[in-house]
Amino acid sequence: MLRLALATLRTRKGAFAATFLALLLGSAVVSACGMLLESGLRSTVPPERYAAAPVVVSGKQEAELRVKSADGSTYESTQPLPERAGLDPAMASKIAAADGVRSVVADRAVTVRLVTTGGRPVAGHNGTTPQLHTWSGLSLGDFRLTAGRAPRGHGQVVVDSGLAARAGVGPGDSVRLMTSSTPRTVEVTGLVGLPDGRAPRQSVLFAADSAVDALTPRTPAAVYTFGVFPRSGTSAGEVASTVGRVVDDRDISVSRGLDRGRAEFDDLAAGRANLVELTTAIGGNVLLVAVFVLCATTALAIRHRRRELALLRAVGATPGQLRRMILAEAGVAGASAGVLGCPLGIGVVHWLGARFAGHGLVPPDFTPVVGPLPFLVAVATTVLTALVAAWFATRRITRIRPTEALGEAALEPDRLGRGRLITGWILVALAAAVFGLGLGYRADFLTLVGLANSLVLVLVIAVAVLGPALTRLAVRLLTRPLRATGVTGWLAAANTGSQASRMAGAVTPLVLAVSFAATVVFTQTTQLNESADQIRHGLVADHVLTAPAGLSPDLAEKARHVPGVKAATGVVRSKVVAVGSLLGEEEAVSLSAQGLDPRALTATVDLDPRAGSLSRLSPRTVAISRTTASWLGLDVGDRADLRLGDGTRFTGEVIAVYERGFGFADVTFDHDLLLAHTGDRVDRSVLVRSAPGAAGTDKALGELAAKYPGAAVSAGLATDTQVAEQRATAWVNYLVVAVIIAYTLITVVNTQAMNTSTRHREFALLRLTGTVRRQVVAMMRLESLVVVLTGLCLGSLLAAFPLMLVAMAVTGAPWPSVTVLGYTAIAGIAAAATIAGTMLTARLMLRARPIEAIGSKE
Repeated sequence: MLRLALATLRTRKGAFAATFLALLLGSAVVSACGMLLESGLRSTVPPERYAAAPVVVSGKQEAELRVKSADGSTYESTQPLPERAGLDPAMASKIAAADGVRSVVADRAVTVRLVTTGGRPVAGHNGTTPQLHTWSGLSLGDFRLTAGRAPRGHGQVVVDSGLAARAGVGPGDSVRLMTSSTPRTVEVTGLVGLPDGRAPRQSVLFAADSAVDALTPRTPAAVYTFGVFPRSGTSAGEVASTVGRVVDDRDISVSRGLDRGRAEFDDLAAGRANLVELTTAIGGNVLLVAVFVLCATTALAIRHRRRELALLRAVGATPGQLRRMILAEAGVAGASAGVLGCPLGIGVVHWLGARFAGHGLVPPDFTPVVGPLPFLVAVATTVLTALVAAWFATRRITRIRPTEALGEAALEPDRLGRGRLITGWILVALAAAVFGLGLGYRADFLTLVGLANSLVLVLVIAVAVLGPALTRLAVRLLTRPLRATGVTGWLAAANTGSQASRMAGAVTPLVLAVSFAATVVFTQTTQLNESADQIRHGLVADHVLTAPAGLSPDLAEKARHVPGVKAATGVVRSKVVAVGSLLGEEEAVSLSAQGLDPRALTATVDLDPRAGSLSRLSPRTVAISRTTASWLGLDVGDRADLRLGDGTRFTGEVIAVYERGFGFADVTFDHDLLLAHTGDRVDRSVLVRSAPGAAGTDKALGELAAKYPGAAVSAGLATDTQVAEQRATAWVNYLVVAVIIAYTLITVVNTQAMNTSTRHREFALLRLTGTVRRQVVAMMRLESLVVVLTGLCLGSLLAAFPLMLVAMAVTGAPWPSVTVLGYTAIAGIAAAATIAGTMLTARLMLRARPIEAIGSKE
């Protein structure tokens, strides 16, 4: 069978090339996702500040919550924490008393912003915010003094050489540091650097231990890490085990080896979690689409070979032999495409990694881990996908008797089989049930997005099963307009009507591309438009102060005393982790959080409270959005159990449920409470409301902002962290859609090319009976138009139902935000792919002389 399969492939290069290309691209994406997933699970970076400490004790950068599954069992669910978790300074004595410990050094640090004497803010390496550490913490890492001397007084610092070069300063020069107050001028007494001269991953400064708190009076430097040095003769592993037993806290991590890098750099946890989530989403969707598309492509290729297979059955080939031959062909195509697709996957990995880093989803210095396991999985998955698609495609042709096979080959069945009709209607009923379930969860955005994705998939499969019947219905609707165009229209109508299965094979991947693309794209536009609308209507403040690296918290306090200012509040941004419920199954979820001053909350923003009162906001209470209330199952008066950004547990009464969560935040806290649990201790913006009839407020606020380098005053909130994160999420979804639509549209081109290439004898017959070349081309153009219109209409119809669910969850009305440009792009790309696959192949077929083409083999 393998020899026969190889001989068959040599004579049907076109069908093999179409299937091979689909498998090749699938292998490239699956191998790329596998490498990114492995990178998310295994990637780390060597420690720098903690390189000299064999054992490091730090707070975990992930919140571990016990959740309950739908079957009642419990398990640990984790979410990355956005803020560094501080440690109790008294823990040092407990660690020092552990067996095998020689000494313990605390690393105290605070986030600072460096400003030159000319007022220019200086960003750290890779855009990071510099951190100020105590000089005693220098012994924990690889940094060495390369110029100047150590800091001694309160007004002296040592700067890493890379940061000093960007600021244009050296020993003896002066710089200004911003923490929680206006900039303070300090002297640079020395430079530090790593032994190999490379730039540190995060820019650092060092000051005398007694000077750090003086530089940060409102935000005392927190202890983030303890470096542990073993006694002579005691290994790091033994000390780590002993310290772990002494600490005995599930929220504290004891690290050694390369794990010290994860303890040092808190952005790794979020980047790893993002990678795992993104690659599983992209890989899962692509694999699902690949199976679906390849089943359609393989079925079409076998349908084109029905005369050949019928003849083999008539001369004595058994169904098992035919099945083994086709499976052997699929195995050869899958194995070769899987192996050749893996090198392409490496290029995809580097391209995706650069895009992810550009949108802040992974660290800027992200380097993928390339190992053999993703390649093995990609090849195995590609072969298995090809075999599954071939097995489904061979079921009909291998079940019929030899005498029936020739009849089946001569003419397509007029009606769908009973099993296919029953399956199709069951899928339609299932889709209706999912839609009805979505209406019941209309207040829960996350649940509805999941149901919307499931709904569009069920509908697409239903269209694939009922494809020929739906195609015939579409042709009946288009027959009269087609025939009105003349002879070419009459021929196009006759061909599409008599070859419904062939047309359905072309329409199905087109429906898949349009429906998936429209659902994902317009879900994002609906959410982004609602966010912008909520900000526009909910921002009561008439002045907004912002700065790229944030603002010192004392700026809001000073703004309150500006003449003509009625109210002012700083806005703190962070995230919280909670346990939510999705269709009866719990999971840990990350929610956006904001901190506002209760005294100025209602005067600066209108969150549109639907229940309760925001005036009761305090350090012991919390307000939540409507979607968060549905997700967490909370209402006014309930107790919310949350994890703040640094992992601290918070339990407080829900005092209000508000509507405008998309524009502002899912959870609203007291300003000072949330500020104390952030790493940089800065406000992202300051909202100012002027008193009625106040004059000169603009000038006074401008003069105040000028004292804080980088600060600016505007009349509205043009860009906010909340909206920026939503745009990054939207970009990720657009990327998923781009991969899926590119994959399916290539299949559309392949399908159309396969359908058209098998009609060379038909074209020759038409030309020999008097039809000119121009008329054949016009006929094919009209047939392509029928495919495009059918695919666009069905795809748009399928996307309408899930989009209605999303729109009701976001806006309360069943009207999604469908942009003309977005829909035109989706429709235009789909139409171009369909027409290109048909017309290019048709023109190529028409180059042959009719008398030669009519006698050629099929």
